[in-house]
Amino acid sequence: MIPKAKIFSTRTSQDIAAKIAASYGLSLGKVEILEFSDGEFQPSFEETVRGGRVFLVGSTMQPTQNLMELLLMIDAAKRASAKHITVVMPYFGWARQDRKDKPRVPIGAKMVANLLTAAGATRIMTMDLHADQIQGFFEVPVDHVFASSIFVPHIKAQNLENLTIASPDMGGSKRANNYAKWLTSEMVICYKQRKKANVIERMTVIGDVEGRNVVLIDDMVDTAGTLTKAADMLMEKGALSVQAYCTHGVLSGKAIERIENSQLTRLVITDTIPQKSGCSKIEVLPIADLFANIMQKVHNHESISSHFLEN
Repeated sequence: MIPKAKIFSTRTSQDIAAKIAASYGLSLGKVEILEFSDGEFQPSFEETVRGGRVFLVGSTMQPTQNLMELLLMIDAAKRASAKHITVVMPYFGWARQDRKDKPRVPIGAKMVANLLTAAGATRIMTMDLHADQIQGFFEVPVDHVFASSIFVPHIKAQNLENLTIASPDMGGSKRANNYAKWLTSEMVICYKQRKKANVIERMTVIGDVEGRNVVLIDDMVDTAGTLTKAADMLMEKGALSVQAYCTHGVLSGKAIERIENSQLTRLVITDTIPQKSGCSKIEVLPIADLFANIMQKVHNHESISSHFLEN
């Protein structure tokens, strides 16, 4: 007999969790948060989870309390005798720290993976990790969902002539190459050099974009410095138009201002992270139906292979 499933959420992911639950056909489970005067907090499930599958929905964008709240909820579910604890992280924060790129720095993504499993997670479900190898940091199953299953049809629907897919940096070249294959288009790469994080010293383009409609592909947009600089450079190189598709809209610092003032015609993101920007150039695509369907299949022990366009 398959145990009953229940869906709960951290506070900052309530909106996307409610949409996922509605698409799944369930009501969002009730969680109470006791807050102490010094900032400490304690989550409490206000309904039984014994013997069932618990889906905990929580993206781990800043502030760091989001991650701590998710860890506490995992521990609470474990101690309440949940049989399966599936952590649904539409956005996996700290993923940019996936390796030691210089001496004496942490591998933050591995540490977060350790924390999640130590807390009691039995399965992880996430979308567009910054690096595929992060899946190997876990000792539990990881369902790595790709936004390409949403983005590719959206791009095709535009019927763009002379389409060229572009990667804003060398690290995203594999992802961009796969999009180019699915869309049977050409591809170019923007090569950037940095002196420090979020500051670009120099950028050039590898390939020809003159007379082309360019679509930039990336897993996230943070300060939008790389993205807008790439868009402006591509237009200077003769592109007819430049738009971007980025899964996670972190949009910190001066990101909105940069996007508004850039030559990007449009930025398409998903709602893995709550958005309140109001930027006229930003379009947000929903992921609730995709996650709900995969969650149902996982719960019923069915194959989910048909949902993946591999990045």
